[in-house]
Amino acid sequence: MRTELYIGGGWAPAASGRCFPVVNPATEEVLGEVAEGDEQDVDRAVRAARTCFESDGWRKLAPRQRGRMLVRAADLLESRLDEFARLETLHNGKPLFESKIDVSMAIETLRYYGGWADKIVGDTLPLAPSFFGYTLKEPVGVVGAITPWNFPLNLATWKFAPALAAGCTVVSKPPSETPLTILLMAEVFEAAGFPPGAFNVVAGSGRVAGTALVRHPAVDKIAFTGSTEVGKGIMREAAETVKRVTLELGGKSPNVVFADADIPSAIRGAQNGIFYGKGEVCAAGSRLLVERQVHGQVVEELAARAKKLVPGDPFDKNTRLGAVVSEKQQQTVLGYIEKGKQEGAALVAGGNPAKVGGRGFYVEATVFDQVKPEMTIAREEIFGPVLAVLTFDDVEEGIALANQSMYGLAAGIWTKDIQKAHRVARAIRAGTVWINTYNFYDAAAPFGGYKASGFGRDLGREALEGYLETKTVWVGLQ
Repeated sequence: MRTELYIGGGWAPAASGRCFPVVNPATEEVLGEVAEGDEQDVDRAVRAARTCFESDGWRKLAPRQRGRMLVRAADLLESRLDEFARLETLHNGKPLFESKIDVSMAIETLRYYGGWADKIVGDTLPLAPSFFGYTLKEPVGVVGAITPWNFPLNLATWKFAPALAAGCTVVSKPPSETPLTILLMAEVFEAAGFPPGAFNVVAGSGRVAGTALVRHPAVDKIAFTGSTEVGKGIMREAAETVKRVTLELGGKSPNVVFADADIPSAIRGAQNGIFYGKGEVCAAGSRLLVERQVHGQVVEELAARAKKLVPGDPFDKNTRLGAVVSEKQQQTVLGYIEKGKQEGAALVAGGNPAKVGGRGFYVEATVFDQVKPEMTIAREEIFGPVLAVLTFDDVEEGIALANQSMYGLAAGIWTKDIQKAHRVARAIRAGTVWINTYNFYDAAAPFGGYKASGFGRDLGREALEGYLETKTVWVGLQ
């Protein structure tokens, strides 16, 4: 388990000598003390990334060679999948089977962008006959990647895989709650042949290390996933140095069940949409909108399923609901549950903290019915296993209710009517819409938000554009 900072191809303590604890949320035990980076450490990492970016060894490296390095990193990570998955569960609290899925997707993301490295091309331009014009796609430079604790390694690869494929260098600021797998990933990149400075990791608080990374004048781009409030702060700070920014922010995603849906499938999809990952998912289907004719059936079955979803040891193969990431997050979720009760929503399942073996930061799978759009639990992102059920009477009301949010990250639609499905998918303002499924992702499928859920895209070809500059070249022919 790596606990030092990784800068310029080497491991080192923080300049201050300070460390911070990383806690296992399922047992409340301290896993280790991690070096706490600050402005000095961020500066060292950025300088290392800048030196590498400007070196002939990196800039003159054939794109295909970068691609091979990323594919090699994927192979090495795959050979250590069980090790990484175990570490992910230890500091995040999610069931081990989920961590294996997360690490597997990180592997696929690395392979996907390894394949893109030599396929980034410009265009020839239809100018006047006296000119020949073309565009070049060039790496933006040094990228600061600030990523969250809910999918620690997986979401981080969504940033640094396309960045490295594009020819950028990276300084990663992992989440304080879950820094261990990203630190360990430095070993993988080093073994894959990436030169010193191409990939750096500075753990520390967002307030200190994260802010220093955003403010640093030698950082060209910030790629961030996290809360909308923090994203707004990053935009303000980045304006001082005119940094490029892409933001994947919060969500309050509607999962819309029409009366003509395959109801058993919709119920399973609703359960997966909110309780997978303990609800600590940006795109969680935390607002379940149910057409009135099937409302009673859906709520009754979901409540029964939630009551059977008992929190358990994340390393038990039968566990499907692990510990939330920290005591602080547990208290946040419980606070929202109390708010739901106070504002008049009907609690039909869960609603309590839980322990496993007398320890851990667990929250029961919770379902609220009779939720109104103006209630706090219908408007604010809870980031926990809490479902708010709202009712609608027709298609237009369902669409309006789905869009009645400051967020626009994702949405689900359940119906057997294919025309209705496509019409509603177009009408909902969200970056991803699932039809008769929920919570699926692929390295080739762009992901990102509308409205207060941010801008820019992770994954797919579209993500590469966030790490590239377009240069236009004119050649006079006369």
